Amino acid sequence: MATNGSQDGPATFEALGLDPSLVETLTRLGYEEPTPIQREAIPPLLEGRNLIGQAATGTGKSAAFALPLLQRLERGRAGAPGPSALILVPTRELAVQLAEAVYRYGRALDVRVLPVYGGQSFRQQLRVLKRGVDVVVATPGRALDHIDRGTLALDGVQTVVLDEADEMLDMGFTEDLEAILDAAPTERQTVLFAATMPPRIVPIAKRHVVDPVRIQIARERLPEGAVPQVRQTAYIVARGQKLAVLGRVLDMENPEAAIVFCRTRNEVDELAETVNAHGYRAEALHGGMSQEERDRIMKKLRGGSTDLVIATDVAARGLDIPRLSHVVNYDVPNAPESYIHRIGRVGRAGRRGVAITLAHPREHRLLRNFEQLTRRKIEIAEVPTVADLRTRRLELVRATLRETLLGDDLDEFRVVVEALADEFDPMEVALAAVKMAHDASGVEGDGTKEIAEPPRRVGSKREGRPRGRKGERVRGKPGVRAGGRRQERSERRTRERSGNPTRLFIGAGREAGIRPQDLVGAITGETGLSGREIGAIEIANRFSIVEVEEEAAGEVIAALRGSTIKGRKATVRRDRRSD
Repeated sequence: MATNGSQDGPATFEALGLDPSLVETLTRLGYEEPTPIQREAIPPLLEGRNLIGQAATGTGKSAAFALPLLQRLERGRAGAPGPSALILVPTRELAVQLAEAVYRYGRALDVRVLPVYGGQSFRQQLRVLKRGVDVVVATPGRALDHIDRGTLALDGVQTVVLDEADEMLDMGFTEDLEAILDAAPTERQTVLFAATMPPRIVPIAKRHVVDPVRIQIARERLPEGAVPQVRQTAYIVARGQKLAVLGRVLDMENPEAAIVFCRTRNEVDELAETVNAHGYRAEALHGGMSQEERDRIMKKLRGGSTDLVIATDVAARGLDIPRLSHVVNYDVPNAPESYIHRIGRVGRAGRRGVAITLAHPREHRLLRNFEQLTRRKIEIAEVPTVADLRTRRLELVRATLRETLLGDDLDEFRVVVEALADEFDPMEVALAAVKMAHDASGVEGDGTKEIAEPPRRVGSKREGRPRGRKGERVRGKPGVRAGGRRQERSERRTRERSGNPTRLFIGAGREAGIRPQDLVGAITGETGLSGREIGAIEIANRFSIVEVEEEAAGEVIAALRGSTIKGRKATVRRDRRSD
């Protein structure tokens, strides 16, 4: 059986045969009707058929295999040796993202889901596996580690899904996939999805996916003129530097108004809170808000009382704000079509627009997909330096002064200049005027809003090795009930100083409920420092790092040692990493 993914077929999730509880969940999540891949794949998967599907990322294939998988799970498998379903994916990011999606879909069914990937504590994963899970979403390397150690039993697995199979083979996981599939029960449902079907997929598909239903969903072709005319730029950025680069880019671009896109509601809320703490006027916008709240934010954006909106794709659909000049992809969209929809918020009706993307080194391939779809080059730019920002700020001041000089309302100020010219050199008078214009722009110091320490060399190391045994450590609970959340960072605005900044270690962090405002309040309340004199703040699970000027470090240490932060004493010393 094969299909090319025509538009014909059931137009509702109910008609596809899904359980009412799943349909209700989908309605609550905002799903209105099934996509072509969902219409084609869900019915045969509910019947237990094997399936090979070719569909681009962003076409809805995650729900296409996750919903039938959830409906077919055996409930109440007391004493079962392991999960009922195993989903294999190429990267840790996709493992977390897909596990969260499966959990959201299966919330009403009380489904237990666990992402398993390298870089996370093996013991944490083992504890959750021992308690029992229904679905494991894993990268091949870490899954095989657990299987070899006997900590992941596949005896009860009824369904195995290979998502992004072509990418897993490209990354060298062929032997791992073969070993995992050989370890799984022979009598099982096997599902394979890929964006492309290169010849190397044929052997593994022929051996492990018996008598499959075959589905191919063609990518939608955009009509001529559908791609907006915008300047497209990308910065290749390591994960931990995104906040810093966002601040640099916003200062460099100086947008009239901008939308910053994130993938999830939680990310929207967290980023909006962070950038507001650093001096921007930002509003969060996502599907969890009431229509009244959305209308209020749109009114503020149109009226100019806010400049920055942090939004999800769903929340920003249909927005047309004339003063909107920039779109920033803080999280790269997985689907090229989503990229088109995002950048379509600017560059309308002949207006100029700018689209900026902050891409992780491993997302470089997605940028090439965007270029193919838009048929336009995306410039890979260097992250602006502090010197670049100073130059940009002066350019803006010069432009403002030039506009003023071209006006015809200067005569009333002539008497001031003439009086000062009797006492000072005219060049010094002009320099003082430029300085006043610079200071009046509302930005102090060198004109930057530093959100985090700037990257010294962006994207110089390849992150995420195929087997996942090395790489970035991701903190947080391993179960999806905690969201598989990556370590958060919260940092405070600081200006560049000519002094010598010092990092202070404070032995209390996120686990103690510490927030940046708590540390700022403690320091300003016990010392003579103002909030403006406090630099970057980093909040970790069990400690915090605060940057202050060297000459103030002793005073801050002495003051905090003699006081409490959120009602508790904490160790305070110079950060040893600064020595």
